[in-house]
Amino acid sequence: MEILVLYYSRYGATAKMAQQVCRGVESMQGIRARLRTVPAVSAVCEAVEDGIPESGPPYAIHDDLKECAGLVVGSPTRFGNMAAPLKYFFDGTGSLWLSGTLAGKPAGVFTSTSSLHGGQESTLLSMMLPLLHHGMLIVGTPYTERELMETTAGGTPYGPSHHAGIDSDRALSDMEQQLCQKLGARVAQVADKLWSK
Repeated sequence: MEILVLYYSRYGATAKMAQQVCRGVESMQGIRARLRTVPAVSAVCEAVEDGIPESGPPYAIHDDLKECAGLVVGSPTRFGNMAAPLKYFFDGTGSLWLSGTLAGKPAGVFTSTSSLHGGQESTLLSMMLPLLHHGMLIVGTPYTERELMETTAGGTPYGPSHHAGIDSDRALSDMEQQLCQKLGARVAQVADKLWSK
């Protein structure tokens, strides 16, 4: 069983969060994380990227969504919304929506922002919208996770968040890492309960 961890990252913070989510997924026996990203998009004209990125995980394709037992999505915030490359990817999943491919699968979300109040919660909610339209079951971060009550950096009940700083150079705090891992483990647990027979 695999959980797809899908993200876009411009300066690396969201990528580091994705790695922590993968650690949480793989803390569950018999469940693997499949780490994927999406290419940047151009606001000027349609740009063509190589099919394989120079470094990091491969670009996501629709088969990754078809084959996953659950999904965790991450994006930096862009004016309180998910980044355009991730939105562009989901905008192309109409055929999967039509066939109900993702319906009933668990999903979670995470984000990183430059400022502490830079739209973390609205970005998380914006990422939930296409997942809800696909019929996915949203898994959040409950207040039973003590880090959510004690964090002085990122962290929300809608999903993990990270305060990257104005120069995007702040490392993930211990609590931010823990919240990412716990979301990965929760999505994996829910997938295991739903799909294990």
